[in-house]
Amino acid sequence: MRIIGGKARGTKLYTLQGTFTRPTLDRVKESIFNIIQNYINETIFLDLFSGSGAIGLEAVSRGAKKAILCDNSKDAIQIINKNVQKTHFQDYVDIYNTDFKNCLKNIKEKIDIIYIDPPYQSDFILKSLEILEKSNIINEKTKIILETDNIQKILNQIKNLKFEIIDSRKYGIAYIIFLKKTT
Repeated sequence: MRIIGGKARGTKLYTLQGTFTRPTLDRVKESIFNIIQNYINETIFLDLFSGSGAIGLEAVSRGAKKAILCDNSKDAIQIINKNVQKTHFQDYVDIYNTDFKNCLKNIKEKIDIIYIDPPYQSDFILKSLEILEKSNIINEKTKIILETDNIQKILNQIKNLKFEIIDSRKYGIAYIIFLKKTT
């Protein structure tokens, strides 16, 4: 796994051992960042289930002014810290070693782009969106990106929430869904 664009392009990243985390494939990551490339500059980017931190660090490499990386796993946080140091992005990253609910409740600034890629079999996407719907850290301009293996489940879960799907793509078993908050 590596940074594929921007200032740290080509930097190889550390990854977590085992099967508990599922890194986003480089081709999927490249596609996501190609889609949001015109919005990334000077943004605050939240990577809610960070794993190795690769998505948030990619955002900083491509011009985000700050990435907030959140993961509940102490092992993941150790890898994230190593990757932040390797990319020299210490001044551009805030790290939260907590669950996603506490992270969302403790952020005090407006978020421009949120990437939500929890374990596929969980209901964490729904729970994250329920918190975000009531939160003041997002607005109608905030871009929310979901990664899932079951788009129909997500569509059913979010149909009563105040979010609109603006795009979706399929890559192998992964679906990437782009949302925005509605009023």
